[in-house]
Amino acid sequence: MAHKVHPKIFRIKETSDWSSRWLNKKKIPEYLEEDFRIREFLKKRLKEAALQGVEIERFSGEVKIIINSARPGLIIGRGGEGIEKLKKDLEKILNFGDSSFKKKLRGKKVLEQKKLKLEVREIREPWSMASLACEWIAQQIEKRIHHRRILKRSIDKIMSSKGVEGARIEVAGRLMGAEIARREWLKKGRLPRQTIRAEIDYCHCEAHCVYGVVGVKVWIYKGDKF
Repeated sequence: MAHKVHPKIFRIKETSDWSSRWLNKKKIPEYLEEDFRIREFLKKRLKEAALQGVEIERFSGEVKIIINSARPGLIIGRGGEGIEKLKKDLEKILNFGDSSFKKKLRGKKVLEQKKLKLEVREIREPWSMASLACEWIAQQIEKRIHHRRILKRSIDKIMSSKGVEGARIEVAGRLMGAEIARREWLKKGRLPRQTIRAEIDYCHCEAHCVYGVVGVKVWIYKGDKF
């Protein structure tokens, strides 16, 4: 039987980095839950802002959230109003306004506050990102456009973007409301999935249709990384 491994975790030590960058052995469950809540909130809130991914960095008394988006203007807003409101809402959810943790100093407990920092990064080539391409395909399937037309159109757009050498798109489920579920895929260019130095961007998402859930998978190969 085949052994399937997520392309990012397969290369995490060699060519890619973790999405959450922190180390605290005592508070792993708390921080993991916080990271999950941050990502879930931003996913729902920034649905129309073409959100590619969220990176979280933790320092002593500070949490830095890096938002990668193809439409940063929608997040920042006029004069930075949007990002300030987003920051306040995140602080309410995570209770960062109150004393979040206690620090012991010479037998005394000193209360400290956590600070939240937001950074928005623009993505110049949205079609070179698997998550944005996957999201667009899922939206088109939900609109009941024929899946073969979507596959051809999306793979042409991915291949035309700068730095992309190969791509594969796969859809699976009750396509166009068929009684029997099936899988269809389209591939162009090179896609060395077993090579560790190959930089492969991967994403999986779901299209929720009237007749059921259709799964979408996208692989994008951007050359070798040394």
